[in-house]
Amino acid sequence: MPWTRPRLNRSKTRSKAHRRNLPATRSPWLRWPGSRRRVRAALLAAARTAAGYGWPVLPGAYAVPGLLGPCSCEDPGCSAPGAHPHEPPLPAATTDARMVGWWWAERSPDASVLVATGRTVSAVSLPADAGARALEYFEVLDVPVGPVLLAQDRYVLLVAPYTLAELGELLAEQPWVPGVMRYHGPDGYLLLPPSRTAEGAVRWIRPPIGGRPWLPEVGGLLGALIAASSAAAGGSRLAG
Repeated sequence: MPWTRPRLNRSKTRSKAHRRNLPATRSPWLRWPGSRRRVRAALLAAARTAAGYGWPVLPGAYAVPGLLGPCSCEDPGCSAPGAHPHEPPLPAATTDARMVGWWWAERSPDASVLVATGRTVSAVSLPADAGARALEYFEVLDVPVGPVLLAQDRYVLLVAPYTLAELGELLAEQPWVPGVMRYHGPDGYLLLPPSRTAEGAVRWIRPPIGGRPWLPEVGGLLGALIAASSAAAGGSRLAG
């Protein structure tokens, strides 16, 4: 019987090719394990560094891309994916090196790095364009500024801890206060780099310096912010 070339099942061949061309629905980290390891190592290092500064940290929710998102809190309507506490709650924040290592090395390696404010660090934040103008003005006036980060299109200026009563007195002394400013004091929190939210990565504009970064008093910055907004083009009050 003469030999004949076996016929290919082209429907199966097309099916395999079609599957290869389908868009991936899994997280990019699942397809690039080396990248995922680097991200996890960076988060762990950032958490340990912040705890070493004396800033209490805890793992927060993290942004989840694709069909499983938008956030690890599993709320399909999450309004701040990757940018809020989840498990454990905010009061669990600590500087204990062993707990920090366990959280990010074992329990929640993909978690954002959150700092609980009001204990050893607080902050003031404002829109990024206004924040950039303010930093320029601080430089002209030779006003010392501590660490500054960019998160969710806002400049976040880290300051020494303050109470709500102290902040209220300082604000009452000002002729006016820009409504775009936010205050991260007692019972608040900050995201630290290299955390990522649904809006992008958190990054340092002015990274911390030294083993215990110096933090300015909030009162000095409030006055400079008002002066900076008065000097903005067109009389803008930092809102841009």
